Parts: sequence; structure tokens; C-alpha cells
Amino acid sequence: MKHLTEYRDGEKAKRLAGEIQRLVTRPWAIMEVCGGQTHSIIRNGIDQILPDKIEMIHGPGCPVCVTPLDVIDKALAIASRPDVIFCSFGDMLRVPGSEGDLFKVKAAGGDVRVVYSPLDAVKIARENPDREVVFLAIGFETTAPANAMAVKLAHDQCVDNFSALVSHVLVPPAIEAIMNSPGNRVNAFLAAGHVCSVTGFDHYRPLCDRYKVPIVITGFEPLDLLDGIRRCVAQLESGSAAVENAYPRVVSEQGNVAAQTLLDEVFETTDRNWRGIGSIPHSGWRLRDTYRNFDAESKFDVAAICTRESTLCRAGDVLKGAIKPNQCEAFGKQCTPRTPLGATMVSGEGACAAYYNYGRLVPLNAPDTNVAEQA
Repeated sequence: MKHLTEYRDGEKAKRLAGEIQRLVTRPWAIMEVCGGQTHSIIRNGIDQILPDKIEMIHGPGCPVCVTPLDVIDKALAIASRPDVIFCSFGDMLRVPGSEGDLFKVKAAGGDVRVVYSPLDAVKIARENPDREVVFLAIGFETTAPANAMAVKLAHDQCVDNFSALVSHVLVPPAIEAIMNSPGNRVNAFLAAGHVCSVTGFDHYRPLCDRYKVPIVITGFEPLDLLDGIRRCVAQLESGSAAVENAYPRVVSEQGNVAAQTLLDEVFETTDRNWRGIGSIPHSGWRLRDTYRNFDAESKFDVAAICTRESTLCRAGDVLKGAIKPNQCEAFGKQCTPRTPLGATMVSGEGACAAYYNYGRLVPLNAPDTNVAEQA
């Protein structure tokens, strides 16, 4: 329970908010990159105790949300095959594709299984040598090492009926794309601590130097986030821009070297399409040639799938920080957790889900509206 109380102390939170209030003299927009940070900010009401001059912009760091539609559709096509056992983490089952989701495939008789580790999928493959077992391998640098380990294990043990549908994405190219976007309003970033626990944080320094933007690595508890915001504001107000590690209990400068070595052995960088955002150069990982036999996209003929995104969903604008979730016309109406139009309403790290679940139901342009009545 230590870290459930130590980093949620209300009096310390008030003091940090007071420090931020004393520091700030001008409007600043700070982006929390990770969806886990977004949920903590909204769930704990951090956005409501910050000075009006501080705007928190919700970033694209939700792995479920940014998995491109064509990958979801390929997953649906592969999972529908009678010779396939399709394995995924549970949060991917309700992500809408062009014509449904994995739950619908399962309801129609597809063998779709929820696993808690990609290594479980390799085990299922060993136990079912007459079936093809496919794992949906998505996520940022945080989840990639375990997925790389699964592929390497299958390779080393000659489990040839295992493959992975790979759609990994990387944080630094996304930050660069945001800073280069014409409408960018971000003045500073809260970088996700769990990503940096794998990668370290040396690779953020070129971004910091090039764009003169503060990058502060934080955890996910209320005091972690308030301290990160305080550090960002202090840098912005003084005109400095540096990488700061506000999460030293987890993150070191060099990161997890063993995980980095494994990632470099199994994956190579590639351009990657992000759902709602578009293609970002060198922003993803794919399997190297040595492991290409374990690439589900190559093993199954799914390259020619046509996709169809909802015309009402503005998840892309949410992911780019252009609008708040409750500024989408479909929010809470056509789009709810029960009837999601986009992944941001489904994912446990999605910004739209955070706004819906924690009561930010009032459209920002609707004055004098009673939150309780709408909830």
C-alpha cells in the first residue's frame, strides 16, 4: 500500500498546486503523452485544481487507440479463419474495425482467446500443433519487449504454427510529428515513465534541443503528475528547455539494456500508420528478416483489405490534441462505451473513455449546463 498513499497525499497535492499557481504568469499548454496519465489526471481531478493558465492537452500515447484500422480489420479477417486460434489482450476485443470487432468474431464462432502474456500464446501454439496461433502484438516500447520475447521463443523452439500481427509504435517520432504539425500548441511534454523504464531518456535530448521544449518524465500517481507539471512550468517560465527525470524510482538514464538488446535483435524500425493521425516516418517496429516467418501479415493473405472509418468519429483530433473529447459532436450520444465509434472510447487508456467515465460530459461550449443532470 506504500505507493498507494505516499503519492496520493492530499495535503502534498495542494502544496504542489500552490507552487504551480505561484510560478505561472502566462498561459501554457502541456501535453501528457500517455493515456494512463490522462486517466489519472481526469480521475483525480488534477485538471480542475490547476490554474486557468495551464491547459493539459491529451496526447496520442494510448496503444489501443492508435492501432490503425487496417490492422484491426486484418485481425478480424485472420481471427475468422477456422484454422486459427487468435490471441489478444482483452482491451483489443471491443476496438471497432470497419465491420465489427473481435467480440463479434468470437460470437460468430471464431476461436478468439484473451491472454495475459504473449508467452501464453506461444504455449497455446505448442499445445495445438494442428492449428495456427496468432497473437495481436501492439503497443509502445512498454509492451514490445514481451512480444519480442514471444517471437524469439517461438523461433528458438521451432514453434512454426505461431505468428504475430505486429503493429508497434514509438513515442519519440510521435512527439516530433506533434512539434512539426502546423497547428501545434504544445509548450512542454510529460513523458511516460513506463516507456522510459525500457528505453531510458537520452533519446529525448535531441528533441528537447531541436524544438526548445521541456520534457519531464513522470509516473502516474497524482503527486507524480503534479510534480511533473510544476517542473514543466518552472522551465517554461524561466525560458529553459531540458529533459528532467521526475520518476527516478523507476527510470534510469540508460533504461533496461537487456530489453533494448532483445528489441534490436527482433525488430527494425519502419514507417507506421497511426489511427486517426496518419503515417509517421520511422515511428514503428516490424519483425526483422530473421523472424519474418513469424509475421502473421505475411503468413496470411490480408494485404488487400479495404477499411472504412466512421464519419462521425473525431478520435484523430482528440489524439492530436486539437479538441477535447467532449468537443466531439458524437461524444456521449452516438458514441459511448457501449456503442463506441472509435478506439478512444473503448480503451482503458483512451481519452474519450476517461472523460465519459469520470464525468466530463458537458460540452465545453455549452454554458450553464448541469453536469449531474447529464450524468
